Amino acid sequence: MFERALSLSLRTERVEKSLQFAKSWQDQNPDHVPAWFYVAHLALRAHDYLLAGETLNRILLYDPRADLSEILIGIYPNNDEDKRELLAALQPLDSEQNASLSVLKAGLLYQFNEPEIAIVHINRALERQPDYVPFITLKADILRKIVTAETVVNYVSQARLRNPDSKSLYLYEIRYLLDLKQSQEAWQLLLDAHGRFADDAEITLLAALVSLDIEEYNSADELLNMLAKNPAYLDQAYYYLGISAERQQHFDQAKYYLNGVMQEDLVLEARRKVVAFELLNGDVDAAIATLEKLRKDFNVFAPDTFVLQADILWQQNESEEALRLLTKAARKYPDNEMLLFARAQLLDDKDDYIVKRTLLNHLQALDPTNLSYQLSYAQLLLANERSSEQGLALATAIIQIRYDDPRYDNELHLQALNVLAGNALANENYQQVIDYLQTPYDVFPTLRSGSLLLRAYQGLGNNEKVEALLADLQQRFSFGQHNINDRIQLY
Repeated sequence: MFERALSLSLRTERVEKSLQFAKSWQDQNPDHVPAWFYVAHLALRAHDYLLAGETLNRILLYDPRADLSEILIGIYPNNDEDKRELLAALQPLDSEQNASLSVLKAGLLYQFNEPEIAIVHINRALERQPDYVPFITLKADILRKIVTAETVVNYVSQARLRNPDSKSLYLYEIRYLLDLKQSQEAWQLLLDAHGRFADDAEITLLAALVSLDIEEYNSADELLNMLAKNPAYLDQAYYYLGISAERQQHFDQAKYYLNGVMQEDLVLEARRKVVAFELLNGDVDAAIATLEKLRKDFNVFAPDTFVLQADILWQQNESEEALRLLTKAARKYPDNEMLLFARAQLLDDKDDYIVKRTLLNHLQALDPTNLSYQLSYAQLLLANERSSEQGLALATAIIQIRYDDPRYDNELHLQALNVLAGNALANENYQQVIDYLQTPYDVFPTLRSGSLLLRAYQGLGNNEKVEALLADLQQRFSFGQHNINDRIQLY
């Protein structure tokens, strides 16, 4: 009767109400052991860790080895405060003989970066269940914080040899080796795993991907062709067969495989590559035809295809046609930010100032945190007013974002430096251009940064630097190869 009533309560009421009912029943029936388990579980779910600790202690006094796994299912807290409260409630409990409680303590201590204490608890759990894989992998996670990588690999390897049919231990060791950049060792272990789990598509795919990474193309192709026999993995197999062919410079073969990819999360990137191959061959019509077919087959990617097609037209010096295409597409997809931004990028900072400013203001209203929109707006402002405080502030804020900030983007950082350097150059502040760009150019040279630096050194009359930088630009980017004197004047 109690269990049926509790079941109805859990179905129709909040967990706190169900806990109140279970606790009331327990108070009236103190020797009803199953009620202790229900109260402990519901107290944990309701984040009443004091009651949970008291009830768990009662259970452990009654049976130190009681199976607590059902109690602990689905109760793991999401935030640090609740995790600390749970750990505080568990700490006084004697878990020496209880594997499930030991491992819960170990997991919480590991998360709070107390691996030396966590290892004591996980070892207790392993004494009870030495070959239970989740306990083994948790111990490996803890060991990674307190011992050498070699020791961790040896521990997992020994556990894997004791449990040769455990796919999870194979994958743990393989992924750890990959984290350690030991790709060759991971590959050898993957081939071993593939031999043991020949029909496992996950193992086959991972083995193929690592084969690609270490340029073992024959192995990759063989594995991927096996994978292609599995209908559920056909698209992934074709995608990576295309990548393999591309890396071996078998471009027609790569196109064949990539054109065969129809899985939605892979098809756009596959067709991008096909477009790149067509452009490499100078076949603009074929590239555009690929995009048009993709647009027809996958309407969800229509905005992407319009942006890619416009970029092709722009590269062919057909800027007006590209702008017309994006304007037409924007009417069909009026709320698509990608199309609006691509269109804004094609507009001239001065001739189209009003339209471009309106578009960028609209985009920033849609996504106030988008740094690309902010930088484009900064560039627009500075192009029309060299001393624009807002433009300088926007661009400067971007270059001040630290590399460990989640918002940091290396390419955007360099673009912002170029915007500020371009503005400094327009103000004839040549040394400031050099301060902005010389170090970034030394680390990651680009044509835009090099061109701005060249003009700055020209402005300072530093002919030695001009000649050295010009030679570097010629070597890296074929800069000014046809008419060097004209190029020097231009830049």
